[in-house]
Amino acid sequence: MLTPEQIKDNWDKFLSNIELYISEPRKQLLLEFYTKHEERFIMMPASHKSQYHNCFPGGYVDHVNRVVAAALAFNTLWHEFGMIDTYTTEELVFSAINHDLGKFGDEENAAYIEQTDQWRRDKLNETYMFNDRLEYMTVPDRGLHLLLSNGIIPTKNEMIAIRTHDGLYDESNKAYLMGFTPETKPRTSLVYVLHQADLMAARIEFEKEWLPKLLGPKQETPKKENNFKLNKNNSAVKQKALKTMANPALAELMKNI
Repeated sequence: MLTPEQIKDNWDKFLSNIELYISEPRKQLLLEFYTKHEERFIMMPASHKSQYHNCFPGGYVDHVNRVVAAALAFNTLWHEFGMIDTYTTEELVFSAINHDLGKFGDEENAAYIEQTDQWRRDKLNETYMFNDRLEYMTVPDRGLHLLLSNGIIPTKNEMIAIRTHDGLYDESNKAYLMGFTPETKPRTSLVYVLHQADLMAARIEFEKEWLPKLLGPKQETPKKENNFKLNKNNSAVKQKALKTMANPALAELMKNI
C-alpha cells in the first residue's frame, strides 16, 4: 500500500516524465488527457487481484513510473551490448508511459471497479472487478484507441511496442514476435526493451508484496562452535596439548583459550 504522500509524489513524477521526454504537440495533448482524468488515474490499481502486481490505490501510476525507469535502464544496457539505433528516447518513454493505458477504461467508465462480491473478495483476493459496462477490448488495443481518440498519434514503433508489450505471454503477439525469417522479425528492439522493462517491474512489485509472506521471517544461521576450541573443563587434555607445542610463546597464548 502507498501513503497519500507517495501517491502524490508518483503522480508528479508521472507528469514530469511527459514534460521531460515528450515533444510538442503530443506533450500538451498527453498532459491535457491525463490531467483531465487525474482523479481516476491517480487512484487506479495496476491489476484487479492481489496475487498479481500493485493491486491497490495508486498502483497503476507507481507501476508505470517503474516501467519508464526500467526502460531507460534497459535501453542503456542494450546499447552497451551493441544495439543499433532503431528508435528514439521519446518513442521509448512514450511507449512505457502508455503501455497499460487500456486499464483506464474509456472516458465514461473505469475498467476496474470495486469488487462487490464478498465471497470473491475473501476467497479469490479480488479487490477489484472488471466493469461490464465496457465492451471487450485487449488492454493494448483499448490504450491505442484512447490515444487516437484524443488526437495523440503513436509512431509505428510505439504502436507495435505497446501492442506487444506482454511479449509471448499473449498468444496474439506470436505473429509479431515469432518470425522465422529476417523479413518477418521486428525491425526495432523497442518491443523487447519495453517488454523486459514491464516484466521486471511487475516481478519486483510481486516480490515486494509476496516474497516476505511466502518465505517467512528470515532465519538466522546458528553459530557453530569452533572445532579447534579446547574444552576448558578437561584441563588434563589441555595441559597435555600445550606441552606438545614447540613454540613457547604460542603455548602461553593458548592457555587463555
